[in-house]
Amino acid sequence: MGKTAILFGGLMILLGLGLYVGLLIVDGQPPSATVLIPTFFGTPILLLGLLALKDTYRKHAMHVVAVLALLGFLAPASRLVMQLARGAEVAVLPMISLIFMALLSGGLLVLCVKSFIDSRRRQAAEV
Repeated sequence: MGKTAILFGGLMILLGLGLYVGLLIVDGQPPSATVLIPTFFGTPILLLGLLALKDTYRKHAMHVVAVLALLGFLAPASRLVMQLARGAEVAVLPMISLIFMALLSGGLLVLCVKSFIDSRRRQAAEV
C-alpha cells in the first residue's frame, strides 16, 4: 500500500505544479498559492508512502495517509458543491483542479479502507 500512496502523492504534486506552471504561462504572472494545494496534500502523502515501505511504520503511516486522503477529498468536494450551489461563474482550470484532487483523494481513501479491511480479514483468518 506504500507504493500506492507514493503514486497518488506524486500525482497530486504533479497536479498542483502543473496547474501553477500552466497558469503562469497563460497569465504571465505568478498565480495565487492556492493552486498549489494539491501539492501541499501530495507531498506528505508521498513521504508517508515512503515511510510505509518499512514494516514497522506501515500501519501508522497508512492511517495518517487515510486521514489526509479524507481531508483531501472533503476540502475540494465541499468547495465544488458550494460554488455550484451559488451558481457563480467558475474558472475552468481551478474547477478541473478541484475535481481531480477530489478524485485522487477519494480514490486513495477507498483503496486505504479496502486495504484496512483486507488486513483485518487476514488477521482474523490466521487466528
